[in-house]
Amino acid sequence: MASTPFELKDKTVFVAGHRGMVGSALMRRLAREEAELLTVSRSEVDLCDQAAVNAWFAARRPRAVFLAAAKVGGIVANNTLRAEFLHDNLAISTNIIQAAHANGCEKLMFFGSSCIYPRLAPQPLREDSMLTGPLEPTNEPYAIAKIAGIKMAEAYRSQYGSDFISVMPTNLYGPGDNYHPEYSHVVAALIRRFHEAKLSGAASVVVWGTGTPRREFLYVDDLADACIHLMKTYSSPELVNIGTGEDIAITEFARAVAAAVGYRGEIHFDASRPDGTPRKLLDVSRLAKLGWRASTSLEDGIRLAYQAYLRETKQAAE
Repeated sequence: MASTPFELKDKTVFVAGHRGMVGSALMRRLAREEAELLTVSRSEVDLCDQAAVNAWFAARRPRAVFLAAAKVGGIVANNTLRAEFLHDNLAISTNIIQAAHANGCEKLMFFGSSCIYPRLAPQPLREDSMLTGPLEPTNEPYAIAKIAGIKMAEAYRSQYGSDFISVMPTNLYGPGDNYHPEYSHVVAALIRRFHEAKLSGAASVVVWGTGTPRREFLYVDDLADACIHLMKTYSSPELVNIGTGEDIAITEFARAVAAAVGYRGEIHFDASRPDGTPRKLLDVSRLAKLGWRASTSLEDGIRLAYQAYLRETKQAAE
């Protein structure tokens, strides 16, 4: 634990990946912190380009960094774009962590992902289960890149005394999600599918997989709030899981999304599609001891996510 709180007020804070779902949630939450927020678009600086990242950090010298930039996607994207997921995520992590260290960054938060825990690790997933068994094959390249980022933050803390910390979010959903029909995560995919089925009057909707896997879902603005809390109060090499500590079968979850969208047709499950890990629930006892718990219920979160989907698709069409 940090002996003194880390203040964000009046500091320059860089959110890497500010246009993504996590990054935009961090921007919304950081607006309350009286910090000077720094962002950079992909057209200005490619985070995979080491020289460009180094030059930007040398010019702007942020005091705090949230490393939320990553190449992300669902099962199909992870399994199809394996080289891109490995290369891009390794490059982003390496470039930003090194540039932060070289330019006097006071604190950095690296974002892992709960899908990097071993495929069959005991549930709920504890932070110390990382690297204790084989990974889920469908997202192994992404997982290896993220593990490298976590270990890099840990190594810089060990060798240089850098105040770099890592967090492990569970499955996220909410404003700014990716609704691609093939490459999206399960929440965004279901919201889009049920919405389009409602508009077309489809009698049934097919959901990928058997419906038996259990997943934990966290509303992205809750994640952002947890991250600000940890950035201010936590300083240790150990990971911190961020989740709700509760999970739900995909079958039940699909019904909850259908209800929120107002779709009343039948739901069928396509067992020929991959299920991924059988269960993925985080042990959030460390986070609870650090003084934070999620506040958005799944029902409220899905409703808010659907409202965001309607808003974002309308804006995209205009």
